[in-house]
Amino acid sequence: MTRYRPPRTAGTPLITPEGEARLRAELHELWHVRRPQVTQAVSEAAAQGDRSENAEYTYGKKMLREIDSRVRFLTKRLEKLKVVHERPSDPGKVYFGAWVTLEDEDGTQARYRIVGPDELDLKQGLISIDSPLARSLVGKPLDAEVSVETPTGRKTWYVIEIRYP
Repeated sequence: MTRYRPPRTAGTPLITPEGEARLRAELHELWHVRRPQVTQAVSEAAAQGDRSENAEYTYGKKMLREIDSRVRFLTKRLEKLKVVHERPSDPGKVYFGAWVTLEDEDGTQARYRIVGPDELDLKQGLISIDSPLARSLVGKPLDAEVSVETPTGRKTWYVIEIRYP
């Protein structure tokens, strides 16, 4: 048995202006705040002498690798992303960036915003455009019926509100 895992696909290269601002803020925080702090800690740990048994030095170097890896990822990803500023020509249908209120057959309502895969946060109601629910919602008008296969079986929702920020 091998540990090899094929690389994840990056997903749709779309992002909202808010999502781009969050990624840029994370990049700034990592590069201009966290990395200098960790670099200082590593150089202080290195000055203590024997590095082979120095836990602070080893941990600091590991943290630097993780920060550098995330910085590389964010830099490359931000270059590829397309920020969607404009509203769609038909605001009566669901497209990228829309807040959609759905109601299931039991009358339970849920509100989601369709965003890029880099912004996914279910606690805030942000779902990826690559998710099965979002893919089935795109292009649907108000009062449309949407069915999606879920792990617990087929589920049906009705679009009761579409709003664009």
